[in-house]
Amino acid sequence: MAKSVFLTGATGTIGSALVPELLRQPQTRITLLVRARDDADLAARMAEMGRYWGATPDGTDTGRVQALRGDIAQPRFGLDDVQYERLVQDTTHIVHCAASVKLNMSLEEARATAVTPTRSMLELARRARDAGPLRKVDLVSTVGVWGRTPGVMPERRLPEVDSFHNTYEAAKSEAEKVVWDEGDGLPITVHRPSMVVGETGSGRVIHFQVFYHLCEFLSGVRTFGVMPTLGTVRLDTIPVDWVAQAIAWSSDRPEMAGRILHLCSGAERSIPLTRLQQVVRQTWRAAGRPVPRLWGVSRRLLESAVPVIGLLAGESTRRALRGLPPVLAYLAEDQGFGNAETARLLADAGLPVPKVEDYLPQVLDHYLQRRRTPAAR
Repeated sequence: MAKSVFLTGATGTIGSALVPELLRQPQTRITLLVRARDDADLAARMAEMGRYWGATPDGTDTGRVQALRGDIAQPRFGLDDVQYERLVQDTTHIVHCAASVKLNMSLEEARATAVTPTRSMLELARRARDAGPLRKVDLVSTVGVWGRTPGVMPERRLPEVDSFHNTYEAAKSEAEKVVWDEGDGLPITVHRPSMVVGETGSGRVIHFQVFYHLCEFLSGVRTFGVMPTLGTVRLDTIPVDWVAQAIAWSSDRPEMAGRILHLCSGAERSIPLTRLQQVVRQTWRAAGRPVPRLWGVSRRLLESAVPVIGLLAGESTRRALRGLPPVLAYLAEDQGFGNAETARLLADAGLPVPKVEDYLPQVLDHYLQRRRTPAAR
């Protein structure tokens, strides 16, 4: 059956992997919302994305992809009346991936990139449902809506959570509540991925985000070996290709409406930070990157030492250290994310949750390769 998908966030980590996945179905067409200064900038961004998608092993038919210049922070995604009405009449599926993952935004800025577009998505979904074509909506949230809550996160709505590490988490939590409060009657599935990393086989990813900054930190290079005690804290990671496959699978199943899927490794399969640190340092050494001897200190002592370390380091290290406090906040809490029901559903669909050891080497190797050839990013 023909599908007409409206996708936000196509230039981001998950969206960029989702486009070729959706296009595996020959009757699928995709309309992308892309932020651009003008039409020339939009064309340039689409050409860049086309090159990225064209590098996929199966080849991607970008002739079935069109782009609209818009802005998720604006009502109705910043589209004009003609563009918007065409979406209403044509859209059978909505996949909302777009959001800013900056951890240091003001709450107002965070809401503009999480809550505002969620309301725009719901409005479009209602209009498309009333016009007739809408069959499914998939919204990408985050396990970060668990905030600072201790213990294992359940696969359900979380009205009780009200304490967060940062404004990004707070705004995404508010956006989820908007979905449940204002999305009655719409066929919506909410996806909560954990820390998304590169593809299972190649390690490929369009952006190096929090995970890669954390690995640089764990190597000890940024802090001259000064390292907080990691204890028993584990890190939940998941490869981007599996996340894209799970969302694409869900998009074809209206019976998944009302469900929350935890796209993560789960509390039992998450990698201990001590083990991740060992792998990172071994990989760095094998690639010829020297790593310093580690000196264990308390987290609070390291936080107070960051300005001093910055004085001794170069500008690139000082920039990296400015993003260290949010990372340290995550390292201070031992949390887990339950995924038993999601894992069962996806295993039955032929999408078993990947094991960390099956993708971590490729993810780190790809990162180091790209670090050596920055022009190829």
